[in-house]
Amino acid sequence: MYDESYQRLLGYALGYLNRPSAEEIVSETFLVAWRRLGDAPSRELPWLFGIARNLIRERYRADRRLRDLCAELGNAPATDVAGDIAEDVVERATALRALAELGDDDRELLTLLAWHGLTNSEAAAVLRCSTATLLVRVHRARRRLRAAMAPANTSRPLSRLSQEIS
Repeated sequence: MYDESYQRLLGYALGYLNRPSAEEIVSETFLVAWRRLGDAPSRELPWLFGIARNLIRERYRADRRLRDLCAELGNAPATDVAGDIAEDVVERATALRALAELGDDDRELLTLLAWHGLTNSEAAAVLRCSTATLLVRVHRARRRLRAAMAPANTSRPLSRLSQEIS
């Protein structure tokens, strides 16, 4: 399970966290999975993604509580913003900007499918919804992504990411 899933889980976590934090989340994911090995379904990958998703959410909540506490005490820490090597690539920047404009749920849904390679049923298991519900959400998220990526000049084609998700 570890050998087959580690890289995909790390890629998922890197979408939300810096590398050290992502590696920590993946380690915690396998720790939880080991403790609950008897509960593991036959399709382990969506189950592991669900565990990682919950751990990332817990991390965000803890970080938010810490920032709120620091702000209340008057010494809020500076936020680290890691630079992206591909910022010079216009297509990538456009796609990332459009993706950032989407809500958290849409962004997570589209990245699970396009970047992490999950099937519709696997993504539905991660998000704890039916496949039919997921398909409706995917349709709506794709429509919002296309609208966010719509160029001011309609003669310019959509980026590769938008076409891949479509």
